[in-house]
Amino acid sequence: MSSIAALNWRYATKKMDVTKKVQQEKVDQIIAAAQLAPSSMGLQPVKIIVVTNPELKEKIRAIGYNQSQITDCSHLLIFAAWNVYSEERVRHVFAQTNLERELPADANQDYLNMALGHFPSMTEEEQFTHAAKQSYISLGVALTEAALLGVDATPMEGFDPAQLDEMLNLKEYGLRSVTLLPLGYRKEDEDWLVKLKKVRTPLADFVIEFQ
Repeated sequence: MSSIAALNWRYATKKMDVTKKVQQEKVDQIIAAAQLAPSSMGLQPVKIIVVTNPELKEKIRAIGYNQSQITDCSHLLIFAAWNVYSEERVRHVFAQTNLERELPADANQDYLNMALGHFPSMTEEEQFTHAAKQSYISLGVALTEAALLGVDATPMEGFDPAQLDEMLNLKEYGLRSVTLLPLGYRKEDEDWLVKLKKVRTPLADFVIEFQ
């Protein structure tokens, strides 16, 4: 299936079948696709937290506007972003890149210095906002890969991030939650959205060209 066909097939599933589990190899493939997403300066300030524990999913549902997909899904992915671009984190990414590319430790020093000089000029909230935007790129790639694999996925911002961060002790990891992505399979006989036509802004209105 092409990505266009897959994206036409997918929709924001409202009711998932709790009896159907996504094969682990498909979950792994969706996460691998998200890992390959581009990010600013290649820093990848994103983590994916995978939740399958039923009791924990129930707790998350309670702070997620009681959305049933959170508990009915097979795997709940939580996209989290760095709270700040610390010097240690930035240096670690550059060092790892040079190591894997078998480059000298001081390779790309000018680029590293630029990165180290850029983020301190931003407030911590601005740094988190920047990192959160990178996580949305990974989210989009994950959604596309899930659709290509025939796995339903529903992106969600409808939850209390502060409560989730506290619940998962994300501060200890230097992270803040951004979005949820339940993975599973639609329960067509109980999902009011499944039969409705997909509607998007017409391309003529979606695209602006300067020629």
